[in-house]
Amino acid sequence: GPDHRIGGANVKLTTKQLAQCAVLTALALALSYMEALLPLSLVIPLPGIKLGLANIVTVFALCTMGVPQAFLILIARCFLGSLFAGNLNALLFSLLGGVLALVLEALLLRLRRLSIFGVSMGGAAAHNCGQVAAAMVSLGTVTPLAYLPLLLVVGLGTGALTGCIVSLLLRAAEKLPLGA
Repeated sequence: GPDHRIGGANVKLTTKQLAQCAVLTALALALSYMEALLPLSLVIPLPGIKLGLANIVTVFALCTMGVPQAFLILIARCFLGSLFAGNLNALLFSLLGGVLALVLEALLLRLRRLSIFGVSMGGAAAHNCGQVAAAMVSLGTVTPLAYLPLLLVVGLGTGALTGCIVSLLLRAAEKLPLGA
């Protein structure tokens, strides 16, 4: 299959895997776009609060395909999402938050005692930390740190929701005859 460099390593993907990555990237972009249409700020009046629906795809890919493919999907979603939205400033926020979340989720998945809920909630917390770090870099001040505790509390709820959806998807995927 085609070679791709991911994180400094050559990763061989079959045509089927590459197609799966493309479909999941499109799904993540669609979820991200759909989420932008939801008026969540009416329920939780805090700037930057999101459900993190695109992370459903990242966690699902991480569980079913592995780290390299999940990373490829995440990077493609971040770049294409900011390009389509015409907001390259958001790229730093989505990349830093997304990569930190993926790294922590990959590490947490190795803990067999931790459920997908815990993995997803950890990812949400890491994403929030990454976004606050991006805000500190962007603004040149540590002031955004004051916002982090509130983001972490909300992230526990959104991470649990994401974990619930991923859990349902993984159960459904086990029942599908997805042979070679």
